Amino acid sequence: MTTTQQTELIEPPKPRDISDAAIAMFDRQGTVIGWTQSAQRLVGYRAEDVLGRSAAFVLPSFEEVLGESAFAEQCRARGGWSGTAAVRHRDGHTLNLSLRISLLRGRGTTLRWLVSLTDMDALSSGRINGSVRQSLLIRAPVGIVVHSPQLLCTWVNDVMERHDGIPRDRRLGRRLTDSMPGFETGGLGAAMRQVLESGTTMVHEYRAWPADDPRREHTFSASFFCLQDAKGRPLGVCSVIVDVTGSQGVCERRAVLNEASTRIGNTLDVGQTGQELADVAVPLLADYAIVDLADSVPFGEEPSARNDTTSGLPRACRRVGLASIHPGVPESWWARGEPVPVSPASPFAGVLRTGRSHLEPVLDTSPGTWIDRDPCRAEKVRENGVHSLMVVPIRARHSMLGMAVFARTENPVPFQEDDLLLAEELVSRAALSLDNARQYARERSAALALQRNLLPHRLRGGVAVEAASRYLPADMDAGVGGDWFDVIPLSGARVALVVGDVIGHGINAAATMGRLRTAVHTLADMELPPDELLAHLDDTVRRLTEEDADASDQPPAVVGATCLYAVYDPVTRKCTMARAGHLPPAIIDPQGRFAFPDLPTGAPLGLGLGLVPFGAVEVELPEGSLLAFYTDGLVESRDDDIEVGMRRLGAALTRSGLSLDDLCSSVIETLPTQAPSDDVTLLLVRTRTLDAAQIASWDFPADPTVVRTARHIAARQLREWGLDHLVPNTELIVSELVTNAIRHGAGPLRLRLIQHQVLTCEVFDSGSCHPRLRHARIVDENGRGLFMIAQLCHRWGFRSATGGKLVWVDQDLPCAPSHADDVRPGAGARRPTGSCRPPGSPAAGRPPASGRGMTQ
Repeated sequence: MTTTQQTELIEPPKPRDISDAAIAMFDRQGTVIGWTQSAQRLVGYRAEDVLGRSAAFVLPSFEEVLGESAFAEQCRARGGWSGTAAVRHRDGHTLNLSLRISLLRGRGTTLRWLVSLTDMDALSSGRINGSVRQSLLIRAPVGIVVHSPQLLCTWVNDVMERHDGIPRDRRLGRRLTDSMPGFETGGLGAAMRQVLESGTTMVHEYRAWPADDPRREHTFSASFFCLQDAKGRPLGVCSVIVDVTGSQGVCERRAVLNEASTRIGNTLDVGQTGQELADVAVPLLADYAIVDLADSVPFGEEPSARNDTTSGLPRACRRVGLASIHPGVPESWWARGEPVPVSPASPFAGVLRTGRSHLEPVLDTSPGTWIDRDPCRAEKVRENGVHSLMVVPIRARHSMLGMAVFARTENPVPFQEDDLLLAEELVSRAALSLDNARQYARERSAALALQRNLLPHRLRGGVAVEAASRYLPADMDAGVGGDWFDVIPLSGARVALVVGDVIGHGINAAATMGRLRTAVHTLADMELPPDELLAHLDDTVRRLTEEDADASDQPPAVVGATCLYAVYDPVTRKCTMARAGHLPPAIIDPQGRFAFPDLPTGAPLGLGLGLVPFGAVEVELPEGSLLAFYTDGLVESRDDDIEVGMRRLGAALTRSGLSLDDLCSSVIETLPTQAPSDDVTLLLVRTRTLDAAQIASWDFPADPTVVRTARHIAARQLREWGLDHLVPNTELIVSELVTNAIRHGAGPLRLRLIQHQVLTCEVFDSGSCHPRLRHARIVDENGRGLFMIAQLCHRWGFRSATGGKLVWVDQDLPCAPSHADDVRPGAGARRPTGSCRPPGSPAAGRPPASGRGMTQ
């Protein structure tokens, strides 16, 4: 055996304030010859009570062990024994103790027994400290040395020679400085002197490099106990020493993994998770670390979507994580976010191909190696002194996501198998977070694409309003929400303005938003007033919720929504609006004053509160008024009430001299919105008014003789507007509508012509009978009127009006109007509004859309 070459103190000695293992010393016959304060604390007996007495007084089981000669000889041969024993405390209660008996040898053939007792309950609860606990937990051999008050070695067990390589003969009778040459032995001696003086237990760790293996470091945990006589005077110091080199590695690995569990996967962002993995690895494991993922992974796609057909490798990886102990990461040729080529001859390609890790303790940079064929990496390796390398595949759910690379530059110790095991465990934990982030990115991309396709691509307010909008989705953590908005052209140059917010986030919320938007379009085509439309929409949401609840294999998609629906008429400049749990719109008059109309709140859609009807409010707006429709994400703030946010919105909207589009941008940039935790939606509309010259209206009594008069008046008005080519069709339409109103309606009639993007002909009567389109038989004398009108017009329909009903018919104008870009074709329109048609030519053979299936 060779002597220890060097000893280094890791941790200064620490006195223990709580009970540690109890240490007692017995002679060959089992008489107590040494006692410690920790033994007194454990079993309650003082040194004067037990010294000089048989072990049976305190430890009956110990006397039984020594009494069996065969067992005693076996203990001598093996150097000791360990087990459990029930020991009675001085106050009478029983202790469940772990018992370890160690054989100590002195000069010649003299023997002593050292017994350590540990409370099993304290051990399991973590209250036991020091090397004895280490030995019990890791089942490591325990080295024991007893020094005299002069710190001369008097007793030692055989394990110590295996620990530090010092033979017993060279240790007995000598001081530490003589038997263990090294600069820290003086510190160990000072610790033992302190134990002799205070009588307390002390624990510390130190490192040692045996002379026969100076490159291999060992870590020892040592506990020092003071052995006392019957009068409490020190008899010597007992050192209990455990080699915790392996345990220290386990602790270090556990520390790295614990660090990883708290720092990796805090977000659902692929790039951020990859950077967190690199940051954890440096400097705990490596001096330099990178994370490269298959190019498709950061965008949520399947990682195998873009593989080279010949090699099966990704055509390119993308660097998402980068960390180094050196500022600026000089070891990397590529920055975060950049594509990184994969050389087929490199170990990176092998790892991606096979899925097995690559360990290169000493990186070979000699000519002819793989790195010699990769000039970019070779340059960085030589410049920065990379000498050891590990490449670990990132796999999750049977998919190869990419790889993590770890390198050492300043740390001279090469990577070993233990380091690779740690790296693989670290990467496997991060891989789950990366895959979760990838799947979330895919779902978010799908939800965003779905929402983009479901939201209007272009707002078309016709002659009624000018419109602009902004939509900002929530961040990665919150997920896409269910906000929507719309501008829906209605008959008579009117327009419907809608904004809504589905409760929840994710793809289900986006899909639900699409269903509700479609329902609103359908109900809007039915020309329902705002309050009635919301009532029907509430029924729709509740029905969808019930259907989703019946599907036990899927989570409910519809859980409630808010909505604001308004109809603006540019002829009367009146806006009728109603809301279902949504925030009221902001109205800014031409003078720049803002206000929020007092609207009945209404219950959110689908919450089962349909007993309270929705209320509608009608307001008259000056031409050029600005209306702002928005969702709560724009005005909510953690620091202020929502009313404060609404006032901020109103103030931000009063800026003059900006176009609607610029005003949208200004508002979004100015307000401290709730985003990124919630969607933000803003719809701005500026009202327009139709010129009186574009409108003509006449009142008639309900008399069949007025049909001819109405036809001639309408024809004269069209000629004044320069629409002579529409006179024949319009005369037929007016004749049929007025005749039907007299025959099936009631009260006085009103004929109105509106020239806007189309020519609208309206006939009002006070009756309640709705027109129905039917296909007359050959033998029928009546029933062909509405069918004929449907062939002559672009669209037709009817709606309820104050005091009666109104039937309307739209005809295309001969050329595109000035606001063609703002026009949205009505649901079921046969051709884009504003398309040219030869004068007087009917749309023969083409059935209407909104009038399909309606009969009279």
